[in-house]
Amino acid sequence: HVQLVESGGGSVQAGGSLRLACKVTDDPTSKYYMDDTYSMGWFRQAPGKEREGVAAIDSDGSARYADSVKGRFTISRDITKNTLHLQMDNLKPEDTAMYYCAADALDLTILNPLYPVGFSGQGTQVTVS
Repeated sequence: HVQLVESGGGSVQAGGSLRLACKVTDDPTSKYYMDDTYSMGWFRQAPGKEREGVAAIDSDGSARYADSVKGRFTISRDITKNTLHLQMDNLKPEDTAMYYCAADALDLTILNPLYPVGFSGQGTQVTVS
């Protein structure tokens, strides 16, 4: 059974920074086991808006970002510790949303709202004023 637990959300003023974290726990004996080859990432969703892929990183460290966050957000991953981070700098009010940690066999699935991701967490709220 795979669990993704996010933390680090909060309220900041425009121009501020936040660092989100995601801890992954899973059971190798489970039918739904997520191995180290999976890509991980973040998507967000604001009230009344569709899901938006934010960033994704695959097992070899290659990262992709949405155009809206390029140059401001940095995704990183520690496979040995089963953790994922999203450093968010120069935050803008339009970044306000619930942020979800996600994992899937393909990083493009995390970034494309048309496809359901394999695993995701409960989300952490980010509010920028």
